[in-house]
Parts: sequence; C-alpha cells; structure tokens
Amino acid sequence: MEEIQRVEAGSLHGRPLRYFDLVMAAFVVILLLSNILGAGKVAEIDLPLVGLWPFGAGILFFPLSYVIGDLLTEVYGYARARRCIWVGTAAMLFMAFMAWVVVKLPPAPSWTGQAAYEQVFGQVPRIVMASIAAFWAGEFVNSVVLARMKVWTGGKYLWTRTIGSTVAGQGVDSLIFYPLAFWGAAGWTNELVLQVMLTQWALKVSWEALLTPVTYAVVGFLKRREGVDVFDERTDFTPFAARV
Repeated sequence: MEEIQRVEAGSLHGRPLRYFDLVMAAFVVILLLSNILGAGKVAEIDLPLVGLWPFGAGILFFPLSYVIGDLLTEVYGYARARRCIWVGTAAMLFMAFMAWVVVKLPPAPSWTGQAAYEQVFGQVPRIVMASIAAFWAGEFVNSVVLARMKVWTGGKYLWTRTIGSTVAGQGVDSLIFYPLAFWGAAGWTNELVLQVMLTQWALKVSWEALLTPVTYAVVGFLKRREGVDVFDERTDFTPFAARV
C-alpha cells in the first residue's frame, strides 16, 4: 500500500506527479463541452407538488468541472488548481473566438446548415463573456475556500470542504453568469432569471453532495498514487500568478 506523506504545497515545486496532467485535461474537456452544449438552453422538469420548473441544461454536466476542481485543490494544492483555472479560461476564450470565426465564415451555397450553426454556436457576446467571467471567479472562490478549510480542519471531514466550497463557488458563478447573460434579454423575464439562477445554484450544490462518495474514492486513489497529502499552509492565494 502506498504511503501518503503530508507536505506543504510549496515543497511540491518541480516534483513529478503521475496524474496531474490527466486530471487537468478532464477538467478542461468537461468545461468546454458543458459550455458549448448546455449553457444557453432552458429545460423544464415536472416536479411533484411543484409542477414545471425551469433549469439550465448545462447543470447536468457542468458541476463535474467543480468536482474535478475540488480534486485538483485537495490533491495537488491551490497553485496547480490555479494553473488549471487559467488554462480553462484561455481554452474558453479560444473556443469563443473560434466559434465566432467559424460562424462568420460565408457558407457554400450547397451547405444548408448555417442557420442551425448560428443558433448553436453563435452565442451573443454577453453570454460568452458572462460564462467566462463567472467560471473564473467561481472557480477561484471554490479553490481558495477548499484550500483554507483543509488547513482549518487538519485534512479531516473532506465532505465539509467539498460541499462548503461549492456553496460559495457555485453561488458566485450563478450570481455572475445569469444576470450578466440574461437580465433584460428577449424571452427572459427578471423573475425567470432569478428562478433559474437559484435553481442552478441549488442543483449544483446537490450534485456535489450526491457525488461525495465518488469524490472520496477518487481523492483517496490519487493521494495514494501520488503519495502526498498537500496543505496550503503558506500559500499566496493571489489568482494572478503562474508558479507552481
């Protein structure tokens, strides 16, 4: 059985890690796909005693990026999570630029998919910018809260910091994204914006709670294979740095 060594985050500088690159890749892939496929669609679910309740379709998969963000901070420390957040932000910016270019390219007369392409990929700039800003702020809040709570709890009670950081991070994410993206937009009443925003936040936190057993299993596996348990005891929590 692999031995797990408690280490301060700064001591990991330059140390090879087995699975960090794979976890970062999964983080970015889920982030991009959930934003492409789910960010702008409002779906409905028929709840008992409540009736039809609207929610953003991206809720089904986007929270997985927060779960992986928790894994990154818990297993590899804030500095490496910070690098992944910046990589994800850059990837989203490039995705937005590429989508804009592709949609704007004049279609061949024989191609009949332009209207559908514009509907799926031609998101208005305010939605794209709102999504990127919300992700950036929410992920950093999530990572900082989790890292600090880990030190406060001495590494115990993982569920308290994964759920607690999600309450804070997803709250910031939803509070930024929905008003910036949809307040005053056609088809979105102010009441609908608030309803969907609160629903998104509650569902994301619920997803995190439901996935707690999975989080425990993956965190345990990664810590055993990496052989370290990282604590951000002397970490500079500025988001504007790249050093790990």
